[in-house]
Formats: sequence, structure tokens, C-alpha cells
Amino acid sequence: MPSLKDLKNRIASVKATQKITKAMKMVAAAKLRRAQEAAEAARPYSQRMGAVLANIAQAVGADDSAPRLMTGTGNDKVHLLVVCTAERGLCGGFNSQISRLARDHARKLLAEGKTVKILTVGKKGFDSLRREFASLIIERMDLRDVKRIGFENADAIGRRVIALFNQGEFDVCTLFYSEFKSVISQVPTALQLIPAAAPAATTASSGAAAAVYEYEPDAAAILSDLIPRNISVQIFRALLENVAGEMGAKMSAMDNATRNAGEMINKLTLSYNRQRQAQITKELIEIISGAEAL
Repeated sequence: MPSLKDLKNRIASVKATQKITKAMKMVAAAKLRRAQEAAEAARPYSQRMGAVLANIAQAVGADDSAPRLMTGTGNDKVHLLVVCTAERGLCGGFNSQISRLARDHARKLLAEGKTVKILTVGKKGFDSLRREFASLIIERMDLRDVKRIGFENADAIGRRVIALFNQGEFDVCTLFYSEFKSVISQVPTALQLIPAAAPAATTASSGAAAAVYEYEPDAAAILSDLIPRNISVQIFRALLENVAGEMGAKMSAMDNATRNAGEMINKLTLSYNRQRQAQITKELIEIISGAEAL
């Protein structure tokens, strides 16, 4: 049984930890609103970009002039997995869920005889995947020093992915991230970047036929410029979704940790009071017994 001094020291330690977790919860809550607004603001642009891409892709069709980023190499033997996670932990299962989705996808591809290459964005994804797939990780991109994610960060990742594709390093590229739904809900998501999987073209809500556009200089030339930009946009959205999801998960995790610390403090205080009372009672009995013996 621990002594009174040990219990007192442990109570003080847990109280100090509780102050830290409470402060981290408040910091995450303050950052969450800005991160959520940024993620929600990026969604309409990303969706509209996809709609424009779909309309132009319909105009091009299966034309030989279509860029390779849209048509692909014609094979699917080599797959590149771009895994985006957070740089820091203490956010519950946020990072592990993304890594698990990427790990399951990699295992499935390897079982089918495919070649898998991994590019990690974020320290936690690298630390998790290197335990099993260290030999498959070809590059690691670190954003630890970036205080606020900007488009230039996503564009650098996008240019690197396109450079690897142009060098013939892979046939198919899939992006892994976590889509922010709410503070307690972040959904791990896999999105194919290359070949560009253009969504179906949208029509007017009234059911009218879609408008017909003429492109200058031509649709293929526009796609050659638009698809690389769309890849960077999708990566940028994934990074923003990750930041919002990380703050939401951290806020929830620190709230649970603060409550658990409070419960532990109550239990330790109860044990401390009981042991202290037992010790006082024992000392009183010894005094009374000594007085009677005299």
C-alpha cells in the first residue's frame, strides 16, 4: 500500500497533468474554428474545379490528345500512396485511422501482385507505416515548421507527385486523408489523383440540358494546365481537412483526458483520506492503550 506521502505526490502530479490537458483542449478549441472555416471554404472551390474538369473531359473524350495525367499510362502495376497525417499526436485515433486505411490498401495491392510506393506527408504517418512498409517509403515530406497551411505547401507536394509520374515512377496515385465531419467524427478517405478521376458533369437542377462550351485554344490544352492545378487543389483541401480533423480530435481527446484526470484525483483523494483516518485511529488506539497500561 502506498504511503500518505506517495499518494499526496501522485495527486499533485495528476492535478498538474489535468491543468495541461485542459489548456491543450482550450488551445485546440480556439484553433478548431479557424481550421473548420478554412476547410469548409475550400470545399466549394474543389467541387467546382471538379465540375469544370468533368465538362472539359467530356469534350475531349477518348481523344489521343488528352493529357497523360487524365488518361494514365495504360497500366496499373505500380501504385503510389500519398498518405497525409498530422505532425503531432495527442489527438486520439486520428492519425492511426488514416494509416490503417492506407495500410489495408497497400496490403490489398501487394496481395494482387502490384508494386506499391509510399510518399508520406506528416511525421505520424511516417512513424506508423515504416514499421511494416519501411522499404516501400520512397519519400517523406515534413510540414512541422509550417504554422499555417497554404496553397504553396500543397502545390509543392502536387508538383513532386507529377514529377514522379513524368519520370515513370508509378501508374496510379491515391491520396489518403481524413475528411472533417464534426468534432467527434473524422472520416478516413481515399481519393485517386492520377489518372484524374473526373466526377460526372452536373446538370441544372431544373433538368435542362448542360450548356455547350467552346474552348480556346482547345480542350486538351486547357486540361494540360487544369489537371495539375486540380491535383494541387485536391491536396490542399486534404491538408485543410486534416488540420480541422486534427484539432477536433485533439479537443475531444483532451476533454476525455481532463475528465479522466478528475476521476483519478477523486479516487486518490478518497484513498488518501481513508489511509490518513486509519493512521490517526491507530495512533489514538496506541495512546489510549499506553495510558491504560500505566
